[in-house]
Formats: sequence, structure tokens, C-alpha cells
Amino acid sequence: MSFIQLDAVTKTYRKGETEVTPLKDVTLRVEVGEFFVLLGPSGSGKTTLLNLLASIDKPDRGVVRVGDVDLGALRGGDAARWRAANVGYVFQQANLVPVLTAYENVEVPLWLFPMSRAERHRRVELALNAVGLADRADHLPKQLSGGQEQRVAIARAIVADPRLLVADEPTGNLDQESAEGVMTLLRRMSVELNKTIVMVTHDPRAASFGSRRMHLVKGALEPEPASAGAIG
Repeated sequence: MSFIQLDAVTKTYRKGETEVTPLKDVTLRVEVGEFFVLLGPSGSGKTTLLNLLASIDKPDRGVVRVGDVDLGALRGGDAARWRAANVGYVFQQANLVPVLTAYENVEVPLWLFPMSRAERHRRVELALNAVGLADRADHLPKQLSGGQEQRVAIARAIVADPRLLVADEPTGNLDQESAEGVMTLLRRMSVELNKTIVMVTHDPRAASFGSRRMHLVKGALEPEPASAGAIG
């Protein structure tokens, strides 16, 4: 059984008198440890798909499963608890708390779990080491570069050891050098830590770091042309 399974998933929103269907009968399989990239222009439904996978939203029709959990069946606090334990979300904006240090920003998700201060410390140190920022633990966001801020955001996303990372245009606000550093780090998370990653982007270069890529076009998934491939 695949780790992520979408079967005939449709999601429709109403904007005034108009119905918008960003996802229409979408079926998808993603395996454990895969770095899956979804390409498409703004408004194509990419973020909608991420929100379904993170149990932030629910499909109107079809089934979304992650692991052995039917996300559409989760209600209220169950969805929030499942998300906290299983999903790390990386946004286009790092969304760090400006008055907290890098260490404290990474620690925030752990306050949702019953664990000792020593265990929180151990996990935060591991996460900051994983993104190469242990020496910036006491720095505030304003003392970090844009690329470093995004790496702190990735550390925050992995500190609770989630099974799934979802990334929404994580390099959209970065220069090319910083973007490549962030993408290399995400690929390491997949290869070395066996994290399953689903990333959406409109940037072909960022997409090239993934192990598999598809395009979302008018609510439907289309495979990437066979000639396209990952960079070295």
C-alpha cells in the first residue's frame, strides 16, 4: 500500500456566484521516502492539494489517505492532533516568530507534546544540526539571511519527526544560491532521513530536485515529459 493515496478526489469552492474546482477526480500514489513535486501556475490547485494532505481541508468527493488514516474521516481536534504528529509544513514565507531565537522557533511545535525539557532540547539540537544551523541557535530571525530563515523553518517542520513534509513554494522568496541550498537540504531529508516530501512550485529548477514530478493542469494531474530529469 502506498503511503499517500488519493482516489478520485474533487474539491470545489464557491466564489460569489461562481464555483471553482481546483481538483477534479485526482488520483495519486506517493511512496515512503519519495520527493514528489507538483508543478503548475498560481491558482492551479497546488496548495489545495497540500491542504488536503495536511488535513487542513477535506475533499468534497473521493478519499485522501496518508498511511492507514482516512483524512476525510477525521473530525475537529482529531485532525489537528493527527497533523501535529504526522505533518511538517514549510511555507513560502518562513513565518518565524520575530521575538524568538532560532532555537525557540524550532522548539514551538514540541510544546504540543508531553515531553521533558531535556527531550525537547535534544530534538531541537538534532533539528538545527540537520539544517546546519546549530551555531545560529541564539540568533533572532532579523539576524539571519533569508536562506537561513527558511532552513530554521525546515528545522521547525522536522523537529517532531513527522512522517510527511509538505512544502508550498519554499524557495519563492529566495535568491538562486539560497534556493539551491534549501532544495539540497530538502532532498537530503528524503534521501538520508527517508522523509516523504510533497512540494508544490512553479519553478522548474526547484522542481528538478525532486525524485518525481507531475503537472496540475485544469484540476487534473499530468505526468512530466520523459525528457525532463533531476539535476545532479
